[in-house]
Amino acid sequence: MYIQVLENLQRDGKNVISSELLARTCDVNPSQIRKDLAYFGEFGVRGVGYYVQDLITSIKQALGVDRVWKCALVGVGNLGRALLNHREFRLRGFHIVGAFDCDPFKIGEVVSGLEVVCSRRLKERTADLGIELGVITTPPERAQRACNYLVDAGIKGILNFAPARIEVPEGVTVEYVDFFHHFYAVAFNVTLGSQD
Repeated sequence: MYIQVLENLQRDGKNVISSELLARTCDVNPSQIRKDLAYFGEFGVRGVGYYVQDLITSIKQALGVDRVWKCALVGVGNLGRALLNHREFRLRGFHIVGAFDCDPFKIGEVVSGLEVVCSRRLKERTADLGIELGVITTPPERAQRACNYLVDAGIKGILNFAPARIEVPEGVTVEYVDFFHHFYAVAFNVTLGSQD
């Protein structure tokens, strides 16, 4: 969240920001900002604030996102196509370099400059393309199979957009993206607010 807010501030021409303004923008209190940023190193100038570019650089280094991560996307349906066409991934250092699907009608199609390849070929293409991360955008019943292809190819980090839990061996990290979680949260907050 800090990187996103700081990059937006930088785009708006802000070079320095106080912990109070950063806290308001991130919807946390200033002491939490100071505590979190202290984890990444010594920053800020008393009475001046934090240098935005220095914060962005240090946080990215600490998170390991100060370099390009090459990704494979498995599942070229509507969501997969949307992600392939989303320019922010590349701007933030996540380059989707391979598109895979098991649907014979999609194989060979070109989406956002990438030819869709059969998922069974993911392992052989991983080394050639330098793929390190996987993105699953399949229907839920195909998520585990997509995961198996990624794990078999040596992928150690997976972002799963499919509404299904997947099993991975030890040493493989999975992050789940569940849009409905956010819908539920918004609906709950609106319901709670209407009860006042």
